[in-house]
Amino acid sequence: MNIERRLALACEVVREAGTLALASFRNASLVVESKGVQDYVTAVDRAVEQLIVDRLHAQFPGDAFLGEEGGRRTGTDGGALWVIDPIDGTVNYTRGLPLWCISLALVDAGDIAFGLIFNPVSDEFYCAVRGQGATCNDRPIRVSDVQSPEAARIGMGFSYRRPPALHAQGIARLLEAHCEYARLGSGALGLAFVADGRFDGYWEPHINSWDVLAGICLVREAGGWVSDFLAGDGLLRGNPILACTPGLKTFLQEQLTTPGATA
Repeated sequence: MNIERRLALACEVVREAGTLALASFRNASLVVESKGVQDYVTAVDRAVEQLIVDRLHAQFPGDAFLGEEGGRRTGTDGGALWVIDPIDGTVNYTRGLPLWCISLALVDAGDIAFGLIFNPVSDEFYCAVRGQGATCNDRPIRVSDVQSPEAARIGMGFSYRRPPALHAQGIARLLEAHCEYARLGSGALGLAFVADGRFDGYWEPHINSWDVLAGICLVREAGGWVSDFLAGDGLLRGNPILACTPGLKTFLQEQLTTPGATA
């Protein structure tokens, strides 16, 4: 498989998709549809995903696709799988908040070959390639060196697929240890911020693969630790996610233990 060709095209396509999404950002007349409890989609989400699929499929017709809006599309070569979140943080997007992004990952032989996350509002383009490190706008990035919970800030996500008490208990345990937390409404950005040291960790008791695969690659390549998200049927059904700087791994595992969030 030619990873380099796919990476070059993917970077181009993600930027193109960002331009498309940004053109409709803060559009007061944007039609928002509900997919479930606090789960929304717009025509822009669908248009962005279609653009990405069409552009990649034209060059790599044998590749498979898994997208948040379009579901799974099998390939003919049995190799590459593209995992797409066209707009991660759709609620933020529809409310004019600048915390949303496009997330694209390539899975090869059961592992993440590379991941891209692009926030068009801040013009921050994150890229990580397996074994080659992570960058933001071509600048190398690393996770923080924080080791004390009292100096840490942990990004957190919430899912109605798990009991709300689990989320509340996690917050309580962090605060009892004088560890701060933040909730952005975008798991992909949360992981990107771990990779570049803005957050010291990220936890969500259940999240889907399109939200996190690119971010997992970023955190790994930036020197961080990530739970085994792809264990079991994580690719199709999701899993818990815990990612952090190595100095906080033991503390966060003890405080935020959920199935799958172990080494």
